[in-house]
Amino acid sequence: MAVGLPRHIAVIMDGNGRWATARGEPRIAGHREGAKSVRETVRAARELGIEALTLFAFSEQNWDRPPDEVDALMELLYRYVLEERAEIMDNQIRLTAIGALDRLPSFVRQPLFELCEASKENRGMTLCLALSYGGREDIVGAARALAADVRSGRIDPDEINEVLLDARLATASLPPLDLLIRTSGEYRISNFLLWQAAYAELYFTPRMWPEFRRPDLLEAIEAFRRRERRFGRVSAQVADEPAKRGP
Repeated sequence: MAVGLPRHIAVIMDGNGRWATARGEPRIAGHREGAKSVRETVRAARELGIEALTLFAFSEQNWDRPPDEVDALMELLYRYVLEERAEIMDNQIRLTAIGALDRLPSFVRQPLFELCEASKENRGMTLCLALSYGGREDIVGAARALAADVRSGRIDPDEINEVLLDARLATASLPPLDLLIRTSGEYRISNFLLWQAAYAELYFTPRMWPEFRRPDLLEAIEAFRRRERRFGRVSAQVADEPAKRGP
């Protein structure tokens, strides 16, 4: 049974450095070209009516990369926030960010936070940037929040369930994750949205992120729509009743 459009798509934007190296260019050239893919993917998702798009822009582990590459990535992020502000506001996109945002340099944090605040009432689509983000770290943070609630007496340990933990994750304000895309031919999710991906459909493409454009997003969505989403049930149950989302 075919399913409809995914409500929430996440993308591991991989392959920028390898794309540039294969062309004899510095790695940062791949990141610059990848920014074009970000722009086109965001536009396409909004036009298609996707509710939320989460982009894995910088992982917690990416801080271990060479300092000059990290500095260049921060500069690209700064420029993206400034250059895309008008399009985000004009198209009713709500910008949000998840991760250890306090680790970002102040020249990035200030315009990022200002745009998140300015766009918080927009209802066209949510664009979530995962910055200094790690899935394990996200789950640990949620566990600590639950532990604090237990210690303060706000909840009883026996009351802890998936719903309460999910509500304390960084993505609590987003719809459940439906489709997780990874570019560049790698077959892993690299500590990204580990809890949220429990029932997501995974889509891997050999396309490097700097080459990823609207047709590639459409192809991924079409592959998603051809899949049968059972959430632990059997095919006969899926055929007999509307699909249910996993926890």
